[in-house]
Amino acid sequence: MNEGRILVVDDEKSMCELIEAALQMRGFETVSSQSASDAMGRFRESEFDVVLTDVRMPGESGLQLCQQLCSLRPDVPVVVMTAFGSMETAVAAIRSGAYDFITKPVEMEVLAIALARAVEKRRLSNQIRLLKQAAEGRNTADELLGESEPMKRLTDQLIRVSPTGTSILITGESGTGKELVARSIHQRSPRAKRPFVAVNCAALSESLLESELFGHAKGAFTDARSERRGLFLEAEGGTLLLDEIGDMPMAMQVKLLRTLEENRLRPVGGDREIEFDVRVLAATHRDLELAVEEGRFRQDLFYRINVIQLHLPALRARGVDILKLAIHFVDRFAKHANKPISGIAEPAAEKLLSYAWPGNVRELRNVIERAVALTRYNTITLEDLPEKIRDYKSKTVFIGGDDPTELVSLEQVESRYVEHVLDAVNQNRTLAAQVLGIDRKTLYRKLKD
Repeated sequence: MNEGRILVVDDEKSMCELIEAALQMRGFETVSSQSASDAMGRFRESEFDVVLTDVRMPGESGLQLCQQLCSLRPDVPVVVMTAFGSMETAVAAIRSGAYDFITKPVEMEVLAIALARAVEKRRLSNQIRLLKQAAEGRNTADELLGESEPMKRLTDQLIRVSPTGTSILITGESGTGKELVARSIHQRSPRAKRPFVAVNCAALSESLLESELFGHAKGAFTDARSERRGLFLEAEGGTLLLDEIGDMPMAMQVKLLRTLEENRLRPVGGDREIEFDVRVLAATHRDLELAVEEGRFRQDLFYRINVIQLHLPALRARGVDILKLAIHFVDRFAKHANKPISGIAEPAAEKLLSYAWPGNVRELRNVIERAVALTRYNTITLEDLPEKIRDYKSKTVFIGGDDPTELVSLEQVESRYVEHVLDAVNQNRTLAAQVLGIDRKTLYRKLKD
């Protein structure tokens, strides 16, 4: 039985060999290192349950190593070996972030017990993290509820593609739940027990995004006082979502493509490459095919991330799913607020169904949370909804123009309807072509005509 994987750090090779032999006899898997710098390299490139380090070593001390390790991976306990009776060193070790300390000369039984306790602490922390992810997964499933045809198609696609390792591009308007779909893919995949990490590519500058994704070496730039693992390494064995990838700067697209092609990365300021094992998902609200044609997005990167495309329908296209989701949110927020709210009154439900929901599911969640907080009744009423929804007038499409009695040619009817569809999908030509049931080249030709 594997009791845990231990990185043993001591400048004396004989001490490393002695400790390794004793720990292996007790079921531990061990790797040894004779310096802090070598230990850091092994730590970045592999996974350990606990690090056991001596304090006094040439170059960087065990306390300095402890500080770096705890800054890099606070979830991995560090046990420090100190000279017998050196309480000051023991206190300094704890202040540096050490989980425990052992006095020298080392009693192997005592050491094994301390390491087993540290391994158990890490495993318990991992279990808590997995339970949290499972809860997030359940919420994800709830918010992807739907009986509409677009959602049934999406669910069928999710079931088929999630277990694979295929690259997936998730598209849809802002607020439709692209990150929820990514989480659902992760939860349905063999990687479900490993981390799910998401980053918004539009929220960071190019330099910050590079450091966030790939990590950086100590001293790589002015504020880089210590090494940092990037999100690729944080997601090791799991899933990384590159949200709003359509807003990624061109220079970063080049670096990302090389990283995805080689499954290796180089931290900013680093002198060596690190292998990783991560499933990368991408999401965007932009028309990437149009961005490729206009030179704003690299074609080779587009093909790399777009092996399979999942499109999330706008909430306004999901019909009665609107009420299904609204009732789900009422139940959730009423429970949190400890209010006895059982449903939605008919006039309020009618307004929810007729509203266009430009902010999609995110906007619906916000509206229902507000209504639950404000209502004085046991159901959500019309007066609990925002004024813009209460006073909303549904727009109808007059394909014959402003005058319903006007008679026009089929060519004019088609032209006006194409314009209406483009307006409805925020000028996303790829999506408009899908709605119209034609290919993009045909749509471009009609627009040109």
